[in-house]
Formats: sequence, structure tokens, C-alpha cells
Amino acid sequence: MPQQHPQPRVPEEPQAPGQPEQEKPVVVPHDAAWAAGGAALCARLHAALGPAALHVDHIGSTSVPGMAAKDIYDVQVSVADLDAATAAFEAPLATLGFVRRPFLRDHVPAGREDDEDPADWAKRYWSRRAAHDVPVNLHVRRAGSPNERLALLFRDWLRATPQAVPAYARFKYVLAGAVPDTGTYADVKDPVVDLIGVVAEQWAARTGWSPHR
Repeated sequence: MPQQHPQPRVPEEPQAPGQPEQEKPVVVPHDAAWAAGGAALCARLHAALGPAALHVDHIGSTSVPGMAAKDIYDVQVSVADLDAATAAFEAPLATLGFVRRPFLRDHVPAGREDDEDPADWAKRYWSRRAAHDVPVNLHVRRAGSPNERLALLFRDWLRATPQAVPAYARFKYVLAGAVPDTGTYADVKDPVVDLIGVVAEQWAARTGWSPHR
């Protein structure tokens, strides 16, 4: 059987220079202030976005105690309908300094490509890189979708498995030093996240974990 190679993420539209996917990734040691900062950011976003934002969660490495990370918050907003949310969120997010980016779907984990409907991995994505505000990647995903679940499962498994944090942090330090931009960083990191996802799903089945339990 021919070897399968992962396909790099490609935006729906060409990227202009200076966009987040072209930044040089810089991983820094864990900052204890990230937890409170993430909570405050989520509360502000929830208030701005209103009832269409069913959940607003601090996700990604800055949400994991002790984890080294890029000093950029990742936030997930769970919604009932992506198109309706896109229209409703455009104005309030622009007021907060967010710019919508042309990425409309997430990476499908290796081994699941033939079993998953690509539409189930749809998303909307905004970022903020204003000099006077903390940098944020904002991922809007449909509530109950596999990509919404994976973001929360990945975070919660790492929180529950602190012995895995140093190894994953070390991997990110080395990767950030070896690649030219965050787009490449994400593409190389995806297979490692896929592996963690397999173990995390076993943990979820064993512990009865579920999103927003």
C-alpha cells in the first residue's frame, strides 16, 4: 500500500503577508497568569457575543497548568449554527479587534478520514494581534461536533495527566525552533495531537468524561 502523507492546511483564500499563520512560532515557559487571563477573556467574549455563544472555553496549551506555550490565547466558542454565528459575531468581534481568517475547517485526525464527514470538522476562525490587546486565536465550532469535542478532550486529558506535560512541552520547544512559521508548526504538530487523541479517548471512556459535563 502506498504511504499516506498528511496534507498541509490550506486556507480557502490566499493569505496576505503578516497574518498569524506566517508568524514565527515562539514557545515560552508556562505563565501562571494565563489561567486568570483566559477566564477573563472568555467572560468578556461571552458577554459580547450573547446567547448565540453557547459555551466560551479557554483551550490550547495556555489552558494547561505547567505547559509551555506560544504566548497566545486559544478560545473556543461553541454555537448551534456556524453560518448564523458568523453573521452575528462579525460586528462585536471587529469591535474587540478580531479579524476573520479564511480557514473553514479543521484537520481530520489520521485514521478517521474515511469514517468522518469533512463537514463535521467545519469551523470559523478569527484572530487578534492588536498591539494594545492580548493576542488571541478564536475558534468557532458547532456544539457537539467532533472538532469541538477534541479541543476540550485534549485540554482536559493534559490537565488530568501532568506527567505528559513535560514531554509535550519539549516537543513544542524543538518544533518551534525548527520551522519557519506557525502554519508549518501546526501541520507538523497535528500527527502528535492525533496520537494524544487516541489515548485521550481511552481515558474519556474509562472516566466517563464528556464535554461541558
